[in-house]
Amino acid sequence: MDRIDSLKAFVAVVSEGSFARAAERLDLSPQLVSKYVSQLEAHLNTRLLNRTTRQVSITEAGSACFQRAQQILADMDDLENQLGELQNTARGVLRISAPVSFAISHLAKPLTEFQAQWPDVCIDLQLNDRKVDIIEEGFDIALRIGRLQSSSLIARRIAPIRLVTCASPDYLKQYGTPQSRAELKDHRYLHYSYATEDTILVPGAGLSGQLNSAFQANNGDVLTQAAINGAGIVVQPTFIAGPAIRQGKLQMILQDSEPEPIGLYAVYAHRQLLSGKVRSFLDFISDYYGDRPYWDDFS
Repeated sequence: MDRIDSLKAFVAVVSEGSFARAAERLDLSPQLVSKYVSQLEAHLNTRLLNRTTRQVSITEAGSACFQRAQQILADMDDLENQLGELQNTARGVLRISAPVSFAISHLAKPLTEFQAQWPDVCIDLQLNDRKVDIIEEGFDIALRIGRLQSSSLIARRIAPIRLVTCASPDYLKQYGTPQSRAELKDHRYLHYSYATEDTILVPGAGLSGQLNSAFQANNGDVLTQAAINGAGIVVQPTFIAGPAIRQGKLQMILQDSEPEPIGLYAVYAHRQLLSGKVRSFLDFISDYYGDRPYWDDFS
């Protein structure tokens, strides 16, 4: 039994005073309206209407039910209107998970510009380099950097992320500049905890398990600063290492065997029935950085 349809039929019969006029109002047959009301009475185990061949009268239980049914249907209309607005317009709280270093350096400005365009959206930004469970933890969107594995989630590529190998000029002067990735095993390597081997090296380098990871951390800014201070060689995305490279604090090496770029992705749970706030943010952020992001400009 569809309770909402049954309530609508009952309210229409009481309001119109007959099954025939209620049927016209609902654009249904009188037989179906009668069936809905009978199903409601059976479900509630109570008679709501007294029926004769000439008239319909409401019982005491029916009068109580009529008042509550009107309120329930009004609440349903309000709910449908509210959800329709959320679906079709950008409003409400948008919960975003994003990598720490990227968000600190490159996310505040686009989020501010997005809110200027969509002022009814409130941003709840949570920074974390681990892979959050967006459904379990209640996020609308997760921004992720890397090479995405197969997943039930939907991913939209936002920008390429270039990885560069670099060290401070002082370190290279003291320990020499490696001419191939095979020579990295003879140097102090600053390891990013969440990185996988294929993001650090190149196919065929044969260095698995041989790097001297003298320093590891789960934050790229810390590793980059350690490299600036001469602690060793680091592989970092240009959105982190770029400023130090432009200032001459770090020097790029092994550019002929640079790792393949990875990507910045927006990950979300559903392709269909996206809320207005999620759809608007995806459309906005997808074109924001472009195919050559500003952080790759070393001129």
